[in-house]
Amino acid sequence: MNRRLLTILLVAFVIASGCTFLVYRILGHIVVSSKPVATTKVVAAATDIKLGTVLTSSDLTTTEIAGTVPKGAILKPDEAIGRGVIADIYQGEPILDSRLAPAGSGGGLAATIPDGMRACAVKVDDVVGVAGFVTPGMRVDVLVSGQPPGESSGNAGTMTKTILQNIEVLSAGTDIQKDAEGKPQQVQVVNLLVTPEQAEQLSLASQLKIQLVLRNPLDTKVTPVPTTAMGELFAGQGAPQPKRVVARPAPKPANPTYSIQVINGTNSTEEKFNSPEGQH
Repeated sequence: MNRRLLTILLVAFVIASGCTFLVYRILGHIVVSSKPVATTKVVAAATDIKLGTVLTSSDLTTTEIAGTVPKGAILKPDEAIGRGVIADIYQGEPILDSRLAPAGSGGGLAATIPDGMRACAVKVDDVVGVAGFVTPGMRVDVLVSGQPPGESSGNAGTMTKTILQNIEVLSAGTDIQKDAEGKPQQVQVVNLLVTPEQAEQLSLASQLKIQLVLRNPLDTKVTPVPTTAMGELFAGQGAPQPKRVVARPAPKPANPTYSIQVINGTNSTEEKFNSPEGQH
C-alpha cells in the first residue's frame, strides 16, 4: 500500500478517535451533572365539567406537574369534592381553587354569584330579550320606558332612560351555560348580575317597560345617556309651518294742500296750492 495513503488514513483515525473521546466526555459530564426534575401530584378533571356542577369523586383524577405548581392548585381530592364549579373545566386540566365555589355553597346559579353581588331576575318577552339572543355571559344595558311620576300626559309624554350599563347576564331561562354557537332561545326570565343598589333600581323598574340592549363585551365604557321624551321624537315633524310674510311697500301719503280765499269786492274765490314738500 502506498505509504502516503497509509499515513493519511492513520491521521484521520487519530483525529476521529480524539473527537469521539471529547464528545463522550462532554455528554457524560452533562448526564452526571443533571438532576431529576421534581414533580407534584395535583387534582385534575377526569372529564369535561360544566359550570354549576357539584364535583364528585368520579369527576376527578390526578396528574403529575413538573416544576412550579399553578397557584391555587388542589392537591387532595377531598378539597374539591362537594364544591360547585363556577367556570367550565376541561378534561386533564388541573383544578384550581379559584374555579370552584366556596365549600358548602352548593352548585347551580347561586354558586356563580360573586361575593357582594346579586342575581336579579328580569321578566322579558321576545322583543325585550333582544329576540332571544340574550345568553349567559353577554353584556347588556337596561332601559326603562314609562310616564314619570307627577307628569301629566299633556307634557313630554312617555320617556325612556338608561338606568344600568354593562351588566352581565348570569342566566337566560333555566340555562346558565354560555352558548358557544350563539343560538337564540325563547326565554321568559333573564338573571342579571348586579350590586344590591342596582337590584333596587331594577325592582322599581319592573313596574315600567324594561328593554335590554346588547353591547360588545369588549366595550366596557359607562357614559352618561340623556333621557329621551316622546315629544322629542316628533319635534319639528308634522308641525304647522308659519306663513311666510311678504313685506309690502307702504303707500305714499297724499301731498298736503293749502287753500287761500281771495276776496275781490263782492266776489270771493278759493285757490288751492300744493305744499312745497310735495312738489318734485
